[in-house]
Amino acid sequence: MMMEKVLARSLRLMFASGVAATFGLAAQSAMADEAVVQRVEITGSSIKRIALEGALPVLSISQEEIKKSGATSVTELIQALPSMQGFTNSSQSVNGGTGVQTASIHNIGEGYTLVLLNGRRMASFGAGSAVNLGSIPLAAIERVEVLTDGASALYGSDAIAGVVNFITKKNVRDLTIEANANAPQHTGGQSQSLSITKGFGDLDKDGYNAMFAFSHDEQKELNAEDRPFANTGMRKFSDSGKDYYLYQLAVNTAPASATLRFKDAIKGQSALTFSPNYMKDGKCGANTYVVVDAANASSCWYDFGATVQLVPKTKRDSFVASFNQKLGDHATLFAEAVATQFEMTARWAPPAQGLAMDLSSPLYTKYVTPYLTSLGVDPANVKSAKMNLRLTDAGGRTDRFVANSTHLVAGVGGDFMDWDYNASLTRSQNKGDKYFDGGYLGKDAYSAIQAAGTFDPFAPSGASTAILAPAVLHTNRYSNKSTLDIGSLRGSREVFKLDGGSAQLGLGADLTKQTFSQIPSAIEQGPNAQQPNFTNTAIGFGPGGVPVDSSQKSWGAFAELFTPITKQFDVTTSARYDSYKAIDSAINYDIDGNLVGAKTLGNANNKFTYKLAASYRPTSSVLLRASYGTGFKAPTMDNIVNPPTSGGVTSGKYNCPVPSSSPLAGGCNGNTQYATINGGNPTSGDAGLKPEQSKQGTIGIRIEPVASVSLGFDFWDVKMRDQISTLPEEMLFGNAAAYQGLFKLIYDSTAGENVLAGTVAPFNLATSHYQGIDWDHSFKTNTEFGKLNLNWTGTWTHTSESDVPGVGVTKSVGRFDEYNNVALRWQTRLIASLTQSAMFSHTLALNWHSGYHDQVITADDGTVHAANPDGSIGAPTDLARDVKGLFTADWQSRVTMNKDLVLTAGVRNLFGAEPPFSVRTQGGGNQVGYDGRYSDPYGRVFYVKASYKFQ
Repeated sequence: MMMEKVLARSLRLMFASGVAATFGLAAQSAMADEAVVQRVEITGSSIKRIALEGALPVLSISQEEIKKSGATSVTELIQALPSMQGFTNSSQSVNGGTGVQTASIHNIGEGYTLVLLNGRRMASFGAGSAVNLGSIPLAAIERVEVLTDGASALYGSDAIAGVVNFITKKNVRDLTIEANANAPQHTGGQSQSLSITKGFGDLDKDGYNAMFAFSHDEQKELNAEDRPFANTGMRKFSDSGKDYYLYQLAVNTAPASATLRFKDAIKGQSALTFSPNYMKDGKCGANTYVVVDAANASSCWYDFGATVQLVPKTKRDSFVASFNQKLGDHATLFAEAVATQFEMTARWAPPAQGLAMDLSSPLYTKYVTPYLTSLGVDPANVKSAKMNLRLTDAGGRTDRFVANSTHLVAGVGGDFMDWDYNASLTRSQNKGDKYFDGGYLGKDAYSAIQAAGTFDPFAPSGASTAILAPAVLHTNRYSNKSTLDIGSLRGSREVFKLDGGSAQLGLGADLTKQTFSQIPSAIEQGPNAQQPNFTNTAIGFGPGGVPVDSSQKSWGAFAELFTPITKQFDVTTSARYDSYKAIDSAINYDIDGNLVGAKTLGNANNKFTYKLAASYRPTSSVLLRASYGTGFKAPTMDNIVNPPTSGGVTSGKYNCPVPSSSPLAGGCNGNTQYATINGGNPTSGDAGLKPEQSKQGTIGIRIEPVASVSLGFDFWDVKMRDQISTLPEEMLFGNAAAYQGLFKLIYDSTAGENVLAGTVAPFNLATSHYQGIDWDHSFKTNTEFGKLNLNWTGTWTHTSESDVPGVGVTKSVGRFDEYNNVALRWQTRLIASLTQSAMFSHTLALNWHSGYHDQVITADDGTVHAANPDGSIGAPTDLARDVKGLFTADWQSRVTMNKDLVLTAGVRNLFGAEPPFSVRTQGGGNQVGYDGRYSDPYGRVFYVKASYKFQ
């Protein structure tokens, strides 16, 4: 903890005084002779120019830096950047999630961060806009460019937060084999990878080049039982000098407990819960703890957190190919293909089920009747009984995700009549399948087992594995496919001369078609109007899926003008116009599940955006830059075509939301909970969705006082309005007069009658604000031990908040917010690299992020109990506490044996730091004791790498 405090203090002092340096290039290099420096295309601009520090903040991660990072996947590389927050990582799939891994700049969101491959869009993983990083092979990546400024004016929708551009290896000729193995010090979580790359031909000498690369990598699962900080939801801890018990347990347990409801209350209680096995033996089963309820009855509650994964198992096979052929001196034909199969297997707690128990059944007679007297219960006073069952003998609920991704590009580029041009066709496609792969039970098969009387829910765990096996599901849940077809034309040229050099114009246009389809299996759908006689559902997961088949066409055009007004001052102006058609939906359903014909859904949306950027070099060692622009985010297909399904009931009670004269008034029941409907917003006109809009700007400075030191800061600010947000129930029912069109009568099959329901669909409701500072500094010097390079990057977040009418402003910086997320105030990384000779080099990386206010717990939650003076468990209590910051260090040494063989060994999390303790019960993942979104659970990890090049 002392080291963490010292580091935090040092970072603040260094930040305040500006003593450090930047990844950016020396500002005086801007005077370089263009005749001898190759012009390249930089992320954030359509104009090919000299690759120097410009008006926009672009972080370039070179192949050398990728190797020094020790990252084993694209996800690990990107999500470790200090500017990344608000993404989805693999731990969040351990509770029935989607199995994707994403990027999110400045906590603005994965849907607002554009991910490109070689400057071109990739298909999203579903009907939204976020790209699955798991489909991109790290072995094929030459470098990564991260633009931390909005770029809608150049790239279009979903680039409000910025851009992450992966550039694959080019003009490769050698055969290279690379292998990597990672082993945590403690059990679980091992990983390994192998890649082979081979190229043919030299583009400059032979006029062609072909490159082929294959990579395979595997990540083994890491289970909660293998890490003491996460292996139980029942632990004692101290906070602010007081002792507490974490009490994250569930009433559904194994062996089953029983809940009795009474005709007349006993000791003021209308029900009690007890465990027959505890009453008999005085002890609980595996992964359970005794709990005494208000009626003084003892039951064993299940420790679900002890049975989950901390890291799911993954496997990826990727094939990358590229081909370039010169067509004379002024044109090059190019093609590239990426094919990846990514598989993730995520397991969480066994399914929980409450089942009614007949008072005359053999189970009641055997497991309840003998204990009624000792519980002080008159048998005649029992009104009903149920079993609280955890089906542990079926195994943990296991979801398997298989994503097959293909990305195909073909085109031609070159120069013609003073134009640099590039024309291409892109087809990018993701096919995803999700499977029940253990743990879940088919209701029909389980009912048959239960009817046969062969399964005893009160028997010890392990006694019924073979009995339940025929009911365990290993079947497809749904298949989906997302396809993106793009035709693109871009060009740039010099247009006139200015004092600072040649002004350059960039023009471009894109035609795009996006399609999305999803076909749920019969068991995923469950009983509905299309399969009214179907009875099977999955125990452990609710049914309700319906098929989707939709498409949307759009086009966009942009112009960019770079004007070097003087040799010290340049301005870049860009503008874009986008047109999105309404969505064509081939499959549609009404709220009762009846199939209706093809429809056009939502609104057509057109939008103009612009951006201004400028850089000024008052001296050869100082660069000032600034940008301002507008952005937009078109509604995704998911926002619109997501079919209406039952959302359960409201969390609060409300008065009847419709007037007594309304034909819907028959569904009113006074002040009570009402049914809700979830789904997209398919309406058109004023009630339909329109684009989200943003205004963003940056102000930056780069200073190089001497050749060995470079300093860089960039202030960023993003404001959004008309942000799409699900209509809160408080707003819907609290201001019902404004939303009368969102109420309807639906049939409740359980109650056997029509009930009144409100639709909580997405609307353009929210405004949001994000603000902070990024820094990247560098320092280099020669020492008696070798050449030393220091690189320090970080992000300080000042503001991350949203305002939804009827809900209020939610501030997220440094606190677990109302949406169960945190925006970390500080994130930083300091990298020291020492090159002793051409043979030896060493890298030390120091990583730190600040702490935050934990989820606030109330006594009603029942998840934290006070500790009594004698150490026993006391009553549930309120608790507001802080999660500590996290400091880790990584070490790597590399030996270049010769020009062909390179050996690397390293240690991640050198000091074995554990994730900070958290009492959170909400948010991503199903783990307890820490939050897997903000720290990883591996502990100290040793790794070795070997690379051999056959020339």
